[in-house]
Amino acid sequence: MIPESFQVCYDKLWKLLQSRKMKKKDLQSKTNLSSAVIAKLGKGMPVHLNTLLKICSALHCTLDDIVDVSRTIPEHI
Repeated sequence: MIPESFQVCYDKLWKLLQSRKMKKKDLQSKTNLSSAVIAKLGKGMPVHLNTLLKICSALHCTLDDIVDVSRTIPEHI
């Protein structure tokens, strides 16, 4: 699980799929990921690193091409 001080964003993944004229269902069938995992990605929730690597392998790209991880600053500071 990613600590609360980090945020993941899969916008790069969605843009990559769009540029390749692929839909989430295409990604699901190409990677054999469950619909639950695809839904987590769609909601911007963290997923296992192995899942991201599986996507990279299927799409012939790197992690940097599909996800951004940023550190959030706690409000109480």
